[in-house]
Amino acid sequence: MILLRLTDTFLISFSFSFLLAAGVGVITAGKSLADDIAIKGYDPVAYFKAGKAITGTASFTFPWHNMTWHFQSIENRELFAASPEKYAPQYDGYCAWALTEERKAVTDPEVWTIVNGKLYLNCSKAAYEKWSRDIPGNIKKADTNWLKLIGGN
Repeated sequence: MILLRLTDTFLISFSFSFLLAAGVGVITAGKSLADDIAIKGYDPVAYFKAGKAITGTASFTFPWHNMTWHFQSIENRELFAASPEKYAPQYDGYCAWALTEERKAVTDPEVWTIVNGKLYLNCSKAAYEKWSRDIPGNIKKADTNWLKLIGGN
């Protein structure tokens, strides 16, 4: 009886340890599997073609800039694949207003605008309102700060 309990305890402990060890390296602390999904799964091409924010699907994806981009159709995926710089939001999808303050902020893909053929996202309507008070000046500030943040200046 004691041997049976020891065996059960060992098997349970071993199984738990194995499952725990198997997960190590798959997801690092502070990360989730969704961390590499660009702009929360929204289709960047849809902003230009449909004039609105539309979620993409995992059926149509494309890897670019160490992120996975989702699209609502194969046509949108192909347009993006041919010219990602044309459709991808500025600053890898970080908030345009936050970058004027030299910081990165995750955006709300529903708060967006296209200026001179470029897509800009903001983290909130309040951020967008601040950013829109001087769009040309804020783009200039954000561009400069983005280059600093990515090590380009």
